[in-house]
Amino acid sequence: MWIESISLTNYRNYRTLNAEFSPGLNLFIGENAQGKTNFLEAIYFLSLTRSHRTRSDKELVHFNEVDLKLTGVVNRVNGKVSLDIILNGRGRTTKVNHLKQAKLSDYIGTMTVVLFAPEDLQLVKGAPALRRKFIDIDLGQIKPLYLSDLSNYNHILKQRNSYLKNSQTIDDTFLDVLDEQLVYYGTRVMEHRFDFVKDLEKEADKHHYSISNKIENLKLNYISSIKFTDNFDISVNFIEQLKTSRSRDIYKKNTGVGPHRDDLEFYINEINAIFGSQGQQRSLILSLKMAEIALFKKVTGDNPILLLDDVMSELDNNRQSQLLYNIISENVQTFITTTSLEHLKELPKNLKVFYVKNGSVRE
Repeated sequence: MWIESISLTNYRNYRTLNAEFSPGLNLFIGENAQGKTNFLEAIYFLSLTRSHRTRSDKELVHFNEVDLKLTGVVNRVNGKVSLDIILNGRGRTTKVNHLKQAKLSDYIGTMTVVLFAPEDLQLVKGAPALRRKFIDIDLGQIKPLYLSDLSNYNHILKQRNSYLKNSQTIDDTFLDVLDEQLVYYGTRVMEHRFDFVKDLEKEADKHHYSISNKIENLKLNYISSIKFTDNFDISVNFIEQLKTSRSRDIYKKNTGVGPHRDDLEFYINEINAIFGSQGQQRSLILSLKMAEIALFKKVTGDNPILLLDDVMSELDNNRQSQLLYNIISENVQTFITTTSLEHLKELPKNLKVFYVKNGSVRE
């Protein structure tokens, strides 16, 4: 899979922009605050209908404008696909091949992306929400059903928390109904996540073993507030733990157990990666990104598009070489933002270089 072209209208600091890309490597060079990251964000947004930098769509619209439009042409193994996203005062419109998509799950997954940004280096030590987001974004792209189950779970969770917060007296029968629905969708969410983490671990361990010169193994541990040993235990244990924590939930006015509390742990040679060196943690993240590429291809039959936002300078020569080798050998279309070419070695021949300055791009 690769994106042939993109058109932006009123996106961030771009009034209008049309660009065509190499199916291999695409470099965006420029000083800071010129629009390099905005460009990669636009590709990410076209894929996932959301930004990785802000939750507010208003921040994406050019100053003093009220709407924006993104259009892209994607070349997939089964043919070309056109994508459109329009944001205006009436809301958001998404189209695939010029046909409006009623559901988000019908749109996401048409163009898959793997993003490696500076904030990913906080994945090991950062808050659990970062790791849940990491799982949600990946799973949502390769398994549309997951997005639907997660959306339904979040809807019921919001209902339950609102009821706990705003009710003067609690009707146990009504709470039982909400709990039954929460368990149904929550179990499905955890099953999806549990299976995904196992598959991701297999791929990530292979890459980490290679990057570490065959001296380190990587393990991923899915941590859930619902105690279970396999998928068959989840729903039974979930409903029991909701009953056990009901008095706590009523007192705290929120829901204390469920996949919204899940987390992910990383272990290098059986030691929690939190205690690893900075180099080990960077190798871990790089291994995860390589694993994402391999897993996306395995599930969808097509390579994702790789977005590297100002991270190459954060990697030493060995890790840069590993990443570039993976890009070349796996035939992955890649976009890299950087302030210079000095630290980039062993670049492939089929590349395009774009210079970015003050919201304009020239090849």
